[in-house]
Amino acid sequence: MPTRAEPPGTAGAQHSAGHLLWLVRTGRARTRAELQRTTGLSRSTVGQRLDALLAGGFLRPAGVDASTGGRPPTRLDFNHDHGLVACADLGATQARLAVFDLAGAPLARSHARLRISEGPERVLDWVDGELRALLDRCGRPAARLRGIGIGVPGPVEASAGVVRQPPIMPGWDGFPVAARLRDRWGVPVLVDNDANAMAFGEYVGSHPDCPSLVLVKVATGIGAGLVLNGQVYRGIDGGAGDLGHIRVDGAAGRTAARCMCGATGCLAALASGAALAQRLTERGVPAASSREFVSRVRAGVPEAVALARAAGQRVGEVLSTVVCLVNPQVLVLAGDLAETQFVTGVREVLYRRALPRATRNLEVTTSELGEDAGVRGLRAMVVDAVYAPDSVDRELDRLAGRA
Repeated sequence: MPTRAEPPGTAGAQHSAGHLLWLVRTGRARTRAELQRTTGLSRSTVGQRLDALLAGGFLRPAGVDASTGGRPPTRLDFNHDHGLVACADLGATQARLAVFDLAGAPLARSHARLRISEGPERVLDWVDGELRALLDRCGRPAARLRGIGIGVPGPVEASAGVVRQPPIMPGWDGFPVAARLRDRWGVPVLVDNDANAMAFGEYVGSHPDCPSLVLVKVATGIGAGLVLNGQVYRGIDGGAGDLGHIRVDGAAGRTAARCMCGATGCLAALASGAALAQRLTERGVPAASSREFVSRVRAGVPEAVALARAAGQRVGEVLSTVVCLVNPQVLVLAGDLAETQFVTGVREVLYRRALPRATRNLEVTTSELGEDAGVRGLRAMVVDAVYAPDSVDRELDRLAGRA
């Protein structure tokens, strides 16, 4: 698990039962004695809280450690069989769905084409059916589900689970995605931007010790996710990382390409997969989508190769500013376009335009998790939320009849 200075959800008592679970789950303490030393709680208090966690199925004994004299201490583990998490990473034209156990092992997964532009009612009905089919496939009842994570290609007010003013999601603005699915399933539902989910997936899965990671997804549109000190940075209203709608030099004016948001001069109007597919088609090489454009690049079509390289250079210009502002340790390039020609274009402009101090310790890489980054990030987000100290304490109160 990624390290954090403080656990999420600590509005209650600092060393509640939920906090003890967090210490065990993140590897900070593994025995009763270690929990006593870490928290300063008495042996009897630790024992009472651990008994509640064990009875509730949150913890399980995991063998004994070597003794340093006296009775050998029993290790405690987070119970990864306590439940399941279901996730759906929705893009503009495709979706990836998966059911995971709490350790992060995928039990069933699927990949399908969709049109996010068909609107929330139709898309969420489809997601509902797909998730139920995945549970059936892995032979697990819906009652075992502890939470659901949904990624969408637009800005999200994460605290409310509501999509806000998405450029490529007609009909979704203000739609209560989390509430709709929560009513159907009866479990917590987390909704976030797809680039945020991918960034958190890369952080947890590939760079858990990285203090600052930026992921840029270039597919139908362009977006970015930031993970700073183990937390996704979303901004005040969920608008952080909307990289595709930054104006770029020389891209405005009456002849400029119009972006999906309605403005001109946006980075996405020049360098997104949708824009590149359109431009390639205008040059006599048909490409109906971002993926078809990438297939032309892979085939070595000269016009496609040149466009991919130029798009990378445009993105590199914007990222040079991002790198100077954030000074990240890791910059991950992801999405359909994150292949050789595009990445080369990004690198050559980024390192030329950004200050040497900002790039001295910068690692520019492509996604290690690939197309699974989104669902894996959503899983980790859901587990962190459902098993946050406050959430666990509320569940223990419910089980004890105190809620």
